[in-house]
Amino acid sequence: MTVKNKVIVITGASSGIGEATARLLAQNGAKVVLGARREQRLIEIVNDLRQKGMQATYSVTDVTKPDEAKRLVQVAKETFGGIDVIFNNAGIMPTSPISALHVQEWNDMIDINLKGVLNGVAAVMPDFINQKYGQIITTSSVAGIKSFPGAGVYGATKFAVRNLMEVIRQESAQEGTNIRTASLYPAAINTELLSTITDEAALKGMNQLYNAVGITPDAVARVVNFAIDQPEEVNINEFTIYPTKQA
Repeated sequence: MTVKNKVIVITGASSGIGEATARLLAQNGAKVVLGARREQRLIEIVNDLRQKGMQATYSVTDVTKPDEAKRLVQVAKETFGGIDVIFNNAGIMPTSPISALHVQEWNDMIDINLKGVLNGVAAVMPDFINQKYGQIITTSSVAGIKSFPGAGVYGATKFAVRNLMEVIRQESAQEGTNIRTASLYPAAINTELLSTITDEAALKGMNQLYNAVGITPDAVARVVNFAIDQPEEVNINEFTIYPTKQA
């Protein structure tokens, strides 16, 4: 199967990587279902896609709420007749030193970056098992493959996601359900992610890095398109996306 005509659910789709991916996949003939918390942004994106002759719909989704993740998948099935791919992209990055003790931010990252992914997996798994195919793509981070001071809890959630995706891949191969997985490890990609940082020193450092080397979310969107576009018997399961200028 190719991207064309696939039904693809995307979380965190109201901006950044999620929006860029939705636009590229829809342009290439996919049927996209956008999920995020900001309904007005979702309406604007979906209306724009439809006006250009593309197939898109949305459901307001807080990924920390299992019922809303399930409803997003249900909207995909009711609108387009099934589901082929989920792109778990919603995430936050309020980085800070552990010693700063931003405990609520730790909990928020766990709820969104890890539990939110698990809720997406749980929402699609029954359909994928029943139909014996499907693809789960998840945004981790370079902080999910390397340890960075200031990103201890953020990195912990992203390391966890990396492990989760690989275990799903292995278990599916053992169980014969043919579920493909892909983990994305973006580095400095210019999105709204930095707006979630409240620690002044951490924000200053991140702004300096991203201003110097950051690239657009389209770079990640192209990787997602590539992963989906592979033949069903091919699973390329890990992608690290760096700006060329980033050391």
